[in-house]
Amino acid sequence: MKQIINTIKSPSPIGPYNQAIIANNMLFISGQIGVDPISMKLKDKTLKEETEQVMINIKNILEDAKLDFNSVVKTTIFLSDMSFFKIVNEIYGNYFEKGKEPARETIAVKTLPMNVNVEISMIAVFN
Repeated sequence: MKQIINTIKSPSPIGPYNQAIIANNMLFISGQIGVDPISMKLKDKTLKEETEQVMINIKNILEDAKLDFNSVVKTTIFLSDMSFFKIVNEIYGNYFEKGKEPARETIAVKTLPMNVNVEISMIAVFN
């Protein structure tokens, strides 16, 4: 059995998917982009601002599921350009306790939805 998670504190999906799904004691968070949930506009003045909004959106989904970043076991980061790695990595790293970061891969892709620079998905577990 699965449970759907959709919080108004993160942007509504822009396609036929949900923000997250709980199944088998795990939370699967769909790829999040730097869209402000209120205005539904992209926070893209700077890569830092865009990445920070992505992480805030994920944080809100985790909180709605009664979890936090310590529950995350796997992350996938998609970048429109691998030269963005250092900035995104720095902001991303601020959300995790040192030494308790999840497994992760970072992939450069040709394009992302709404031509964003960064999209991040995560898997978390309930302890």
